[in-house]
Amino acid sequence: MTDLTIRQQEIIERILTLELVRVTERAAVSSARLRGRGDEKAADQAAVDAMRRELNRLPIDGRIVIGEGERDEAPMLFIGEEVGAKGGPKVDIAVDPLEGTTLCAKDMPGSIAVMAMAQAGSLLNAPDVYMDKIAVGPGYPKGVVDLDMTPEENIRSLAKAKGVKPAEICVLILDRPRHEALIAACRRAGASVRLIQDGDVAGVIYTTQPDYTHIDLYLGSGGAPEGVLAAGALRCVGGQMQGRLILDTQAKIERAATMGVKDPKRKYDMRDLASGDVVVAATGVTDSPLVRGVRFNRDMVETETVIYRSVTGTVRRISAEHREMGKFRLD
Repeated sequence: MTDLTIRQQEIIERILTLELVRVTERAAVSSARLRGRGDEKAADQAAVDAMRRELNRLPIDGRIVIGEGERDEAPMLFIGEEVGAKGGPKVDIAVDPLEGTTLCAKDMPGSIAVMAMAQAGSLLNAPDVYMDKIAVGPGYPKGVVDLDMTPEENIRSLAKAKGVKPAEICVLILDRPRHEALIAACRRAGASVRLIQDGDVAGVIYTTQPDYTHIDLYLGSGGAPEGVLAAGALRCVGGQMQGRLILDTQAKIERAATMGVKDPKRKYDMRDLASGDVVVAATGVTDSPLVRGVRFNRDMVETETVIYRSVTGTVRRISAEHREMGKFRLD
């Protein structure tokens, strides 16, 4: 390893701690100012703008490889966008400036600002499409669950590995019409199902703390960006995850091919989605089991962030008090 490579790694490590936290903090605070206003796009735009400004202040040569916005025409940090002040290491960036836009607009629990960063070439480069996902927490043998198994098979396999009956398995699924058959299959297998309105990055992470969250298994389709972000976090704390891009039109297949996806039916494991030294930061916008939401007090703004680093398995929680709220500027 050359001195330059060592120096780049040192820079990455420094950037991907406090500096990365500042990026998600600014995005979270900007969107939190619009909590409960009923305007999803305005909240998302505020988070995007704040995240872009902070990213462009970092001494990195960054490229957005997983962005948000293509799928639903929301404001975006778009795939392929270059960010950073240059002159630093080349890095891949995956973002979801406001996961849970509806939750923020309705001031409901579970909304976060989240992003991941890693050395260039480490994060899956794919269009903003949906992804089929399955995830479990740590402590199970490899292959205990598999995307190609039926929901019933996965539940029975996980229950056996856990030493419990299927009735004691709780599955987390996004509450969407497309999941009606999946929900029914899980219930036929005897498992309980917890439905969430949004937030499948946090949803996957919940599987790593089943004693606290009571979630054993995550199933269903959600955004590919969220899949990459969740895989990065899951690598830090243990667990297993698989994903498959839903490329259900020729246009999606062709676009994915231009981004290096040669097999549209490929099943990706956790390290395929996020390899190398990955750091993931998530700041709460509204309260959730993962992090506390932004607090606006008379003379300060309070934030809470959890930051994961895969190479060391480190999880840090940073509670910050931003003094003089009137001077807490995001521009």
